[in-house]
Amino acid sequence: MSFPDLTSELAARLPDLRGRLIANQPLAELTWFRVGGPAQVLFTPADEDDLATFLRGLPAEIPVTVIGLGSNLIVRDGGVPGVVVRLGRGFGEIAVEEGHRLRVGTAVPDVKLARAAAEAGIAGLAFYRGIPGGIGGALRMNAGAHGGETRNPLIEARGVDRAGNVRLFSNADFGFGYRHSQAPADVIFTQALFQGRPGATAEILAEMDRITEAREASQPIREKTGGSTFKNPPGQKAWQLIDAAGCRGLMRGAAQMSTMHCNFLINTGGATAADIEGLGEDVRRRVREHSGVELEWEIKRIGLPG
Repeated sequence: MSFPDLTSELAARLPDLRGRLIANQPLAELTWFRVGGPAQVLFTPADEDDLATFLRGLPAEIPVTVIGLGSNLIVRDGGVPGVVVRLGRGFGEIAVEEGHRLRVGTAVPDVKLARAAAEAGIAGLAFYRGIPGGIGGALRMNAGAHGGETRNPLIEARGVDRAGNVRLFSNADFGFGYRHSQAPADVIFTQALFQGRPGATAEILAEMDRITEAREASQPIREKTGGSTFKNPPGQKAWQLIDAAGCRGLMRGAAQMSTMHCNFLINTGGATAADIEGLGEDVRRRVREHSGVELEWEIKRIGLPG
């Protein structure tokens, strides 16, 4: 499907805009699942000022959706109405600061942050090697792995709200919980400041290698997947509940629960977003019927049904 083209109207309304506006941009190619419909408008701002200018001038009735690297995301087959914002090169800087700190743009992949910290001899951030995605998503969901969580090293973050105001958030402002933050939903984060500690580069790189080996041995990371599908319920493991309910390898269309790690959804080739999300709902129902536990989605789902 396609949406009415809003780009000419927006360009006329915002003549000083420096970022790119694209009408009906397919989003499947920007997600790890490789499924989903188009964005009515895809906006890639040049930098934080450009993003603020855009949001200030955007009519209030036009919805805004933010996507990152697309690693933990299902875009539904009908696409996403309004504007989809995706941060690019203008948000990809990493700067090492005094006191074993790193200031990082939110378009930076998690693994790139881990490498930069290792090269600078900064320990405490190696766990990001095991997280697919980017820093913006990590802030939003308190991403974590291998004993670390975003709330541990984060000092503060900057973001732009729907009115175009640049705001600063302390760690406490996020109200972090397990795979969750209470940061305002309308804020688009642009950069974050992390605190590390002194470390030896060789030891940090060795730790990252161990994390890589553990992921490759236990997760289907070379498949079209979105990472962990469901959050772990308190005191339990989602994959164990899924396995006990007989859902390992379960399929719907070309979507499958991985046989390697059954908390991973996979597009085996030709799956639709409806196949993938529908399979996830099948799994939730089976787990609920088998154990009484209501699994909560960890993967974000956006857009309209096909």
